[in-house]
Amino acid sequence: MAKRKKKGVDIHGWLVLDKALEQTSTDAVNKIKRLFNANKCGHAGTLDPLASGILPIALGEATRTVAWLMEAQKTYEFTVQWGTSTDTQDAEGQVVATSNVRPSREQIEDKLQTFLGEIDQIPPKYSAIKVDGERAYDLARDGEDFELNARKVKTFELKLLKSDENSATIFVRSGKGFYVRALARDLAKSLGAEGHITYLRRTSVGPFKEESAITLETLQKMCIETPALSQLLPFETALDDIPVLAIKEDEVAFLRQGRRILVLPHKMEELKAQRRPRIISGQDMSRAVLAKMGDKPIAIGDARGGYFQPSRVFQI
Repeated sequence: MAKRKKKGVDIHGWLVLDKALEQTSTDAVNKIKRLFNANKCGHAGTLDPLASGILPIALGEATRTVAWLMEAQKTYEFTVQWGTSTDTQDAEGQVVATSNVRPSREQIEDKLQTFLGEIDQIPPKYSAIKVDGERAYDLARDGEDFELNARKVKTFELKLLKSDENSATIFVRSGKGFYVRALARDLAKSLGAEGHITYLRRTSVGPFKEESAITLETLQKMCIETPALSQLLPFETALDDIPVLAIKEDEVAFLRQGRRILVLPHKMEELKAQRRPRIISGQDMSRAVLAKMGDKPIAIGDARGGYFQPSRVFQI
């Protein structure tokens, strides 16, 4: 049987998209895929249509590192408007409660401290979490009665940027699975107030920052004649915090065959010194190492017992 012809070309790298308001993450991925005529394309971390900001888009072999980026810390800026709560915790929803309570700057700053560290957070009902095989937001829109369980999430930094009588703008640096809308809901409740988000922007995802981001509009102008490959970051950027093992050209073939290679004792000690706890997609990846020949990433694998065993070989 003849091989199926690829749709698109092999392009590898990360694009740091500055997603616009009212655009879905899926729509953004589809447009980027067409602009670059890419064979494979995906994103790391959905952004709601009513949120703007950093949406890392993976092309080619970068799609195989998405799981690593999903574990990365993220930063957001958001504004809570006091006085009304909505069923979606944002401006898109229906008003479900009102209040005349207007928290002071001091009250907000005091309460923010109680949300630092590892906390229990109940995700919003309008979220993509699955309940008995169905998305929570679909059940919520259908008026179904259901409850979501609290989950452990982490906040590393919280800062009140601006406050007036009717609103507060806040910065948060959080870990995996954190919902800003849930934070706004719980903060309002702790203050005895009602509130919902009117502005939400993601300002970073792991190593990807605003300064390297580009809007779709700008990218489309750049791609009128040829794809703007200069805007792509190396696909191993998502792996920037794991140890690197420099290998020789004659070792590449072994790794591509899934065979292990020898690591000299002093190199093993160097790799061990760089280890840190790391869970990726539920697996312990504290021993993970990126093997590179020069600037070219070859494989991710485990370094132990004097050997490097590849677990994922890149096809570039």
